[in-house]
Amino acid sequence: MIAIGGAIGTGLFLGSATRLHSVGPALVVSYAITGIIAYLLMRALGELVLHRATSGAFVSYMREFFGERWAFITGWMYWLNWALTGIAELSAVALYVQHWWPSFPKPVSVLIGLAVVLVVNLLSAAAFGEFEFWAAIAKVGAIVVFLVVGLVMVIGQFKIGDHRAGISNLWSNAGGFWPSHGGPDLTSSYNWYGPLLVLSGVVFAYAAIELVGVAAGEMKDAATEVPKAVNAVIFRIGVFYCGSILLLACMLPTSVYGTNPKTGDTESPFVTVFGKMGMNWMGDVIQIVLIIAAMSSLNSGLYSTGRVLRSLGMSKEAPKFTLKMSKSGVPWAGIMMTAVVYVFGAVLNLFDASAFETALGATSICILFTWGTIFACQLQLRHLVNKGVIERSPFQMPGHPWTSIIGLAFLGYVLIALAISGWQESTQFWKKTDFLVVVFGLPVIVVLLAIGWTAVRKAVSADRGGQLGPYWTEEGPAPGMDLPKSVLASAERAAGTEGRAEEEES
Repeated sequence: MIAIGGAIGTGLFLGSATRLHSVGPALVVSYAITGIIAYLLMRALGELVLHRATSGAFVSYMREFFGERWAFITGWMYWLNWALTGIAELSAVALYVQHWWPSFPKPVSVLIGLAVVLVVNLLSAAAFGEFEFWAAIAKVGAIVVFLVVGLVMVIGQFKIGDHRAGISNLWSNAGGFWPSHGGPDLTSSYNWYGPLLVLSGVVFAYAAIELVGVAAGEMKDAATEVPKAVNAVIFRIGVFYCGSILLLACMLPTSVYGTNPKTGDTESPFVTVFGKMGMNWMGDVIQIVLIIAAMSSLNSGLYSTGRVLRSLGMSKEAPKFTLKMSKSGVPWAGIMMTAVVYVFGAVLNLFDASAFETALGATSICILFTWGTIFACQLQLRHLVNKGVIERSPFQMPGHPWTSIIGLAFLGYVLIALAISGWQESTQFWKKTDFLVVVFGLPVIVVLLAIGWTAVRKAVSADRGGQLGPYWTEEGPAPGMDLPKSVLASAERAAGTEGRAEEEES
């Protein structure tokens, strides 16, 4: 259920509204292209996990294949990703609650939301899984209900408000299926490359899809569960994401979506549809699902950062207290560290919302980096497998090496598109948020990580006996390095298989 519902969140329920308005029906193409890359990402991650399941996930794989410096960078980039995302979700919870109680204090909503997911995470990994299971049920259930209603309305060509639903809305939409100009109902700044440029935003609707890699370290049977979870991704992408966007475009003109004309706030396209159908009570249901989606994201953020911080702490790349574990095996210290950041960030956002928009842009960069590490590690893993150094993973990435190379090229394009779309989002230079984050924020992150690595390098080197490089050479395990038993076992199995093959041949 984590694989099916884990990445269904505000990116789909809320973020698709403004994109539908500005891009038109062609947004379904944007979701499909990004969905293919997301599936390739999961296949690459699946090969890594079945090579060696670890709750350190990306940090552990970067350490194994590229050395301690890259493990340090990967771990802190992933922590920053979830720290900033969690602040956003807490702030979103506060806004969603005001749908019913406009005067309810936002700080109180923030603290209540955080307290709930904090208790869940501190109990056990099983409690985390149980929470995510029911959250996934709620999110998937809401999407399924919409898909059923949408299919009935589109196939029957029923009227929704002043418009009639039907497949013809895909091309009778203002500007057609793939608008190339402003048109009467579209923004005047719209261009033919809009559906391609918006890929930079669609990527983040799929964010958290990689969480299966972190959870795999605590699965009872990763060899069975991971392939099932990864293969479920393509179904989820095709039905839940692309199917939902396609139906939304068929039910109403895409210019209708975007903001609530009464409040001026961004409105979920699902709320818009049900509102036009006269089912305003469904808006309340969607608001509840939005809160659940935000809480689910918070829950995932605490779960993953606690384990990543402990992995960093074990290698002297994070404060020593991040190693502390509860009796039930929960890295509670790392979880509490992230929770403290959530509180300060969410409270700060209550006083300065524009500052947080900058933080969201930084989150985007962190997500791209994390996805890039997965593709890079898969390429290096297969290179060593082909050299006969590492045992072959039972769950192979198809189309190697081109699929991972395409994935890396796509992520590079998205970073460029993020800067371009950020430049276009405002006429005022200092409000071009995403552009500023890419051009100025990215170098700042690089400098901070360089300073951090310089600060911990001596301790890391002492802990590793001066061995800061990867675990492997092209001949086998790196000499003089104290390697994990699982790594040594893979090398021994690879060597044993090679030996038997030579005997049989002779």
